[in-house]
Amino acid sequence: MSLSRRALLASLLAPERPNVLFITVDDLRPQLGCYGDRVVKSPNIDRLAARGVAFERAYCQMALCSPSRTSFLTGLRPDTTKVYDLTTHFRSTVPAAVTLPQLYKNNGYYAHGIYKIFHLAGTAPTIGNMDDAASWSDGQELPVRSVYGPEGKALLDADMESYRKDRAAGIIRPIRSLAMERTTVADGELSDGEVAQRAMAFLRKRGNEPFFLGVGFYKPHLPFVAPTKYWDLYRREDLRLPDNRFTPRGAPPYSVVDTSELRHFTDIPKEGPITEELGRKLLHGYLASISYVDAQIGLVLDELDRLGLRDKTLVVLLGDNGYQIGEHDMWGRKHTNFETSARVPLLIAPPRFGRGFRSRTVVELLDVYPTVAGLCGLKPPAAIEGEDVRRAMAGPEMRWQRVAYTQYPRGKRMGRSVTDGRFRYTEWAAPGQAPEAIELYDHATDPGENVNVAGEPQYSRETGRLSRLLHRKEAA
Repeated sequence: MSLSRRALLASLLAPERPNVLFITVDDLRPQLGCYGDRVVKSPNIDRLAARGVAFERAYCQMALCSPSRTSFLTGLRPDTTKVYDLTTHFRSTVPAAVTLPQLYKNNGYYAHGIYKIFHLAGTAPTIGNMDDAASWSDGQELPVRSVYGPEGKALLDADMESYRKDRAAGIIRPIRSLAMERTTVADGELSDGEVAQRAMAFLRKRGNEPFFLGVGFYKPHLPFVAPTKYWDLYRREDLRLPDNRFTPRGAPPYSVVDTSELRHFTDIPKEGPITEELGRKLLHGYLASISYVDAQIGLVLDELDRLGLRDKTLVVLLGDNGYQIGEHDMWGRKHTNFETSARVPLLIAPPRFGRGFRSRTVVELLDVYPTVAGLCGLKPPAAIEGEDVRRAMAGPEMRWQRVAYTQYPRGKRMGRSVTDGRFRYTEWAAPGQAPEAIELYDHATDPGENVNVAGEPQYSRETGRLSRLLHRKEAA
């Protein structure tokens, strides 16, 4: 039986010290059944949501793997960590930071990470391991299986020798492989299947001691590779592409990003438009990858139940950033301040929570650190910049006015964005300069962010209000 709202809030504010299963999923936008999507098949994530809180308005602080993960794992904004790319390690900029798993390790938990928790734990040959040894009791496990299917892996292996020669000559280029692959291999023959098996083995080995287990799944990140049975969950002819495959009217050209990353793959044309047929194939691959990783998450949750650990374990699941599959003619990318890049799934399921619900409180991934620490009775460092939002977990009616901030650099400009759940306001400016461009989108009339209304007189009050909120954060 579910607790009363008052009793539930009291239990959340005066918790026991449960284990933590902390699941990150790369490039997963809130296109899930538990968020109301009627196409995607995500039964295991949905059942986790049914016993916790799914935050409908959760936002990352920068739509790129390393800056986002650094932010929510340190509790610090990108402007504090100075991590805006894939190669800067936060220990070089904020060396004294205490990460979320490190906090647990320092408080008697066994902290262990599997695969992509920090960026980038061996997921690409072109970037080194960006793990953080201080965060873990025994380092972090990397899978030996590939994120590529057999055909894509063969292409990659064939390209690696010439890639290394080019790199030695100062020529930096992407490695070549397939963007999509429907494969007949078993789930465990791909990296995410191996990750699930390793997580289950950890639970069997160390489930009797307090643990913080970070489990990082790579899909649905490109390449879209999944066994055939997950592709077969969808009929391509039934899939609908977004109808806003154009740059928003009135937006600066640098607000969007091109498809160059996708075009590095050998099965994508090097130029020309992404056709309707190819777009549906990409969407099909993305959805199949979601369903594949959902099945692996289900294996881990099943093992938690089988071992009798469910009532002793706090489960957190989040996506590190959003994603675009055709919105504003962006394919296979994030890298913007739009809602499709910034909004992410965030599920928090405390032990013995009862029936779950969807919260419409605006939250940031930055808030995960103090909230999860609070749910375990741990005191986070004073320097962290997120807010403990446990009171939003007492019931769907528990809301208060909050905003979320996202940023993304474009050359010398930094785009800084704020949303209150209805409006998204963005300013683009070089350091120390006045804004070059301003964007405002009204989600009540334009949820797809297709028309920039920043210059329209009827929105002048909202433009001024959100500008003040944006600059208040910068001055903090």
